[in-house]
Formats: sequence, structure tokens, C-alpha cells
Amino acid sequence: MHPDSGVRNQDFFYTNCTMGETTINQEAEKVVLVGLITNNQDEAHALEYIAELEFLADTAGASVVKKFFQRIPNPHPVTFVGSGKLDEIVNFVKENEIDAIIFDDELSPLQLRNIERIAECKVLDRTNLILDIFAKRAQTAYAKAQVELAQLQYTLPRLTRMWTHLERQRGGIGMRGPGETQIETDRRIILDKISRLKDQLKKIDQQMVTQRKNRGKLVRAALVGYTNVGKSTLMNLLSKSEVFAENKLFATLDTTVRKMVIGNLPFLITDTVGFIRKLPHGLVESFKSTLDEVREADILLHIIDISHKGFEEQLAVVQQTLEEINASDKPTIYVFNKIDAFTYVEKDEDDLRETTSLNWTLDEWKNSWMAKNNTPSVFISATEKTHIEELKEILYEEVKQIHVTRFPYNDFLYSADISEELSED
Repeated sequence: MHPDSGVRNQDFFYTNCTMGETTINQEAEKVVLVGLITNNQDEAHALEYIAELEFLADTAGASVVKKFFQRIPNPHPVTFVGSGKLDEIVNFVKENEIDAIIFDDELSPLQLRNIERIAECKVLDRTNLILDIFAKRAQTAYAKAQVELAQLQYTLPRLTRMWTHLERQRGGIGMRGPGETQIETDRRIILDKISRLKDQLKKIDQQMVTQRKNRGKLVRAALVGYTNVGKSTLMNLLSKSEVFAENKLFATLDTTVRKMVIGNLPFLITDTVGFIRKLPHGLVESFKSTLDEVREADILLHIIDISHKGFEEQLAVVQQTLEEINASDKPTIYVFNKIDAFTYVEKDEDDLRETTSLNWTLDEWKNSWMAKNNTPSVFISATEKTHIEELKEILYEEVKQIHVTRFPYNDFLYSADISEELSED
């Protein structure tokens, strides 16, 4: 960015346009969350999404003070929420010295500009928040470049609101401000940087393709799933590695590949970035090579947090994302994790309401269509190391089916007694 630009909203700018320059705040920022109940999103889903947004805010280091909801047929095209609700939010923000307002959906540049003008404070949306978390979590140069590309693509159409202090105040000769010229200059700078980042990522993509080729014909298994379902914890348990794992969203951004052996049968296992609802499209595009690990895997281990009350929808989100990247037709093992934290709502005998999935016991889930739809499934606890041997047996059989087609003369590999090795583990 031009050094003399004089951008007023420095926090927003540095969060979304640069890497490694974010200002460090000792105290957590106070924020409020805003969600909608619409024709396409009922109250139950709105509550669940706002709870996830709160988890995202907590992961980003913010402190949520209050949550606002509005029932409206569709988001307002100018201010996202109605004028009355926006006044209520703004009054609360000013009275309680709130640092930022976070909306649960992506705001258009017009909505963002109008809300900031009225609220006179920092305004973020779900996409912006996710990008900020990714920026903090990125460790390698490759992940940082991917995140920065997504940030710049997000920021580009929103440049105008950063230059309101340079806009033309009134017409007439000599009264034309430098705002438009500066915006065009910065737009050109950002476009040039986007182009350079794309070239940089292309080179790294080629290197990663070469790395994947160098792995030979070994069978590749990839851990996929919603964010914070325990993929990295399971990765550490299976491969005896030390992948960073934490009870936060998007703890893992960088792909990790480890060699694993079960019953003398070697194969590769990969930990990948987690998916989430409303994942920014630009982020999917930026993380193309990371997702290539999923696309080129031979087997997918779809990890599901069965203790989460909305795990069925999380499963559907992951399935949809796999379809978008053309990876939904691969052999898949459903791994229902966190059975140690699973709870269900027991119905009273005089409760005449319809039985829902929330009322199912763990045994009922094990016998449901989801666990018996011609896809191998296993119910485990990665933290308690429960039923890990059963998972290894299923994984061994799936890997073996592919391995024998690539190495038909390695029969000696399968002569080992897998049960003995599992008992030793």
C-alpha cells in the first residue's frame, strides 16, 4: 500500500491486506455478533451458526459481549439488517465501547460501507473473520501465500470504503480530490501483488506435484472432515507424529504427510485443512494445492464429531465440498470420533413430540443408515484411544485392496498377523 495513503481503518487494512503486520492487542477485542432468521435459515440453524461464529471469534482472540438476531425474509440489500435493528446494535456498541461488529454472512461492499458509516466502528463478516484466523494460523511460506492471496481477492472490491476521507466534497474547479486516483493506484498495486502470488503459488504447486510423484505408488489415505473434529489428534495417534492439535477452529492449515505401516503394509496418511459452512470461495481456490492432496488420495477417512449436535449437517457440508473438488467418489471410511463426549436427549414416556436424531443413543446410531450405507464405519475416541484397533483393521483392509493391484507380487506383506501387531500397539 502507498506509504502516504492515510488509511483511517488501520486495523481492518492490516488484517486483510498484509501478512505478519497485524497489530498485537494485549486485551481481547470486545465484539457483538449479528445473525438472521430468514426464509432460507430457520431459528435452529441461526442459533447453531451464531454459536459457531462465536467459536470463530474466540479462536481469533475476541470476547463476545452480545448476540443480536433479526427475523427478516431476506437480508436487507443496503444494511443487511433492518434500520431499526441496526440502530439498536449501534446504540449498544456506543454505550458499551464495543470494538467490532461481526456478521454471520458475507457482506457486500455496499453493505459493509453503509454499516461502517453508521456504526463508526470496525465491521467484519464471517469471511473476513475466517481469513483473519487463517492468517494467524499459517506457519509455512506456502500457507501464508495462500492466505494472503485470498485476503487480497477479498479486499479488492472493498477498497472504496477505505478512501472516504479523500472523496470529493463538492464540485467545481480545483475541488476534485485525489480519492479516485489513489484508489486506482492501490487497486493496481493489489492486482500486481495478486499476479505475483499466483505465479509464486504455481511454482510451489509444481514442486508439490513433483513431491507427490516421488512418493511412488504407495497407497495414500487422507483425513478429511469439518474443522475441530479431531483429525490432527487422530493423525498423531495413528502415525505417532506430533502434528499441532488444539481445541480451536482451523488449528491445522499446512498439509502433513506421514508414512504408516499396519501389518507390514506401508502406506501414506495425510492430515488436511478442515472444512466449514460458508467457506469463502476464494479460500478454496487459494488452497487448491492443499486440496489436491485430497483429490489425489486413494482413500478418505471422513472424521465426524458425533458429540456435536449438528454433526449430520457438518457431514453434509464436507460431502458437498468433496463434490466441488471432484473427490466424492473415492473409497471412504466414516470415522465417528469423540464417542466419549457423546450425549443424547432421553424422551419421557409422556412426551408426544416426534423422535429426532437428538434422541438416539450411540447404539442406535451404530445401527442407523448412516453407519450402514455400504461405507465402512467405526465409532472411536481419539483422545481416549477407544476402538483404534478396529479402525486400523478396517484401514488395513481398504489399503490392502488397492495395494495388491499395484504390487501384485508382494503377497508376503499380507502374511503377517495384523491382530498381533495391533495388540502390541
